[in-house]
Amino acid sequence: MGLGPYGDGKDAVTLAKARELAAEARALVKRGVDPIQRRNSAAQSVRDEALREASRSKTFEDAAYEYLEAHEVSWRNAKHRAQWRSTLETYAFPIIGQIPVAEINAEAVEAVLKPIWQTIHETASRLRGRIEVILDYARVKGWRSTDNPARWKESLKYRLPSLSRVKRTQHRPALPWAKVPSFIQELETKRGIAAKALLFCILTATRPGETRGATWSEFDLEKRVWTIPAVRMKALREHRVPLSEAAIKIIEQMAPYAVTKDSLVFPSSKARAPLSDMTLSKIIRNMNEAAGAEPLPWIANDGRPVVVHGFRSTFRDWCEEATSTPRAVSESALAHTLESKVEAAYNRTDHFEKRRVLMEEWGKYCTRNLS
Repeated sequence: MGLGPYGDGKDAVTLAKARELAAEARALVKRGVDPIQRRNSAAQSVRDEALREASRSKTFEDAAYEYLEAHEVSWRNAKHRAQWRSTLETYAFPIIGQIPVAEINAEAVEAVLKPIWQTIHETASRLRGRIEVILDYARVKGWRSTDNPARWKESLKYRLPSLSRVKRTQHRPALPWAKVPSFIQELETKRGIAAKALLFCILTATRPGETRGATWSEFDLEKRVWTIPAVRMKALREHRVPLSEAAIKIIEQMAPYAVTKDSLVFPSSKARAPLSDMTLSKIIRNMNEAAGAEPLPWIANDGRPVVVHGFRSTFRDWCEEATSTPRAVSESALAHTLESKVEAAYNRTDHFEKRRVLMEEWGKYCTRNLS
């Protein structure tokens, strides 16, 4: 049995100390105890305690970033990498980010998912899966020992409604198109970058994430075109957006923020971080709350407060009811993929010039109440 290196250093063993340790070891042998096994067990106990201490201080946010650092390099899709971070930073970290990962339970996971489960169910479903993966990773690393509370069948199935049923019955609440000019008139009185981003999102009929992630390199103001790269599109196909006069005015107002060509057009207060989806939603919520009246002014036909993404449906309804726009043109404006494979095979144009006329009409309609 080795007793340690000889010498006078910090971890060294002197001859006198060696005699003392040898005597202790012989005494253990006489009592039927293996001194080597006992020493190894003591060392393992120290390591176990250190691991327990680490798990007590390791937060969910710490575990998530460590998982991303270890795995996202293997993900080829840049959009997938960005969505992982974005959903966690937007919805999970504000609620459970600073909770020790060992203490995350079903109530904590439910608190993250419940506010968005029935309104943005696709994002909520993906977020649930990502939380599950991170908690599994934490268990493998020894930071937690209990079952994974983010699993659907074993935990959340009994706490949240089935998304398959929610998805069939729920649609994003959209403002009736006849109320858009009045909404824009009030929105114009709001200050700040988020209000500009919301207005631009409405005028271009784009998804909130496409607007929030827009960079100056994507714009050709001379040709009045915004080209969204495929990696930022839901269908993973490049999308050209013709810019109306109203949309151009907003871009010009944001020009002072154009530090580099890769700078965000609508930057947040955090360096190089886009505005959160919640920031845009909060503007509409504040506009409803400020009204102080019932019914709320900015609601869908079913009485639910409108959401940012709902303005795409508003635009679609306007195209159908207030214009003679062909379906293929309005669908192209929304960057929708045609469900019919036969129709898609023959429809190979993006109707850009027709969409330029359409978006100009939409811009004039939206801002007609502005002086």
